[in-house]
Amino acid sequence: MVWIPGGEFAMGGVGPEARPDEFPVHRVRVDGFWMDETEVTVGQFKRFVAATGYVTTAEKKPAWEELRKQLPPGTPEPDEAMLVPGSMVFTPTAGPVPLDDWRRWWSWVPGADWKHPLGPRGSIDQDDHPVVHVSWDDAVAFCTWAKKRLPTEAEWEFACRGGLDGKRFAWGDDPPSNTNLRANLWQGAFPYEKKPTDGFLLTAPVKSFPPNGYGLYDMIGNVWEWCADWYRDYETDAPERQRVIRGGSFLCNEQYCASYRPSARMCTSPDTGQNHLGFRCVVSPAHQN
Repeated sequence: MVWIPGGEFAMGGVGPEARPDEFPVHRVRVDGFWMDETEVTVGQFKRFVAATGYVTTAEKKPAWEELRKQLPPGTPEPDEAMLVPGSMVFTPTAGPVPLDDWRRWWSWVPGADWKHPLGPRGSIDQDDHPVVHVSWDDAVAFCTWAKKRLPTEAEWEFACRGGLDGKRFAWGDDPPSNTNLRANLWQGAFPYEKKPTDGFLLTAPVKSFPPNGYGLYDMIGNVWEWCADWYRDYETDAPERQRVIRGGSFLCNEQYCASYRPSARMCTSPDTGQNHLGFRCVVSPAHQN
């Protein structure tokens, strides 16, 4: 872990890519804390499972009563045979598609989980890659075992900025490009043309790109990261039924989401796993062993 000094910073959107939920920009103070220098890896998660026997959300049969909360009202109950363990997997489209419906490139894949990121017919034995297909509950369980916790949204953004307050990106104001490779992002036309100029089609091994000013790797790109907070509107402070995720992933690109920024926010259901979603942990000084 690396030490993140406390301080005050401007939390919120910077630059033309900023979205409405990143405003208003507001001053926030955070206390110092320790943060994992990388996303939790497959190897680390393996040790957790071996020590505890933990079974992730994606490895359990989903409960219809929970699923229906995430679906439009009136969605008919599916056949029991469809309620099987699985998770959400990205699949490139065959060609250009309208970018107004994520269901064109995301699908529920039975048998997809942290051991099988693309589904049951494939497996991963890459211990230095970030673990994916972990729900918020899975991440909290790991943190509890490791005597750590998830970062708050403010802690995460403060750490991501690496001491560069008010900058568009974690490294400054120059946007990423095919010649300015700062993180594991999408190159090519989204979501059908993947041109891995950076060398990675999906996830990359942690530490594949330079760290930020605090010595943290992959705070931008590679995989989204769970935060402790419920997603809230900055102005109304009204909580949602979803948890905050931060940092963008290997799918981020300027054509669709441009979430390769410290202030970019998204949210998802805490019982959802995806093959571009992981986490890292923090520790407050008062809770150090």
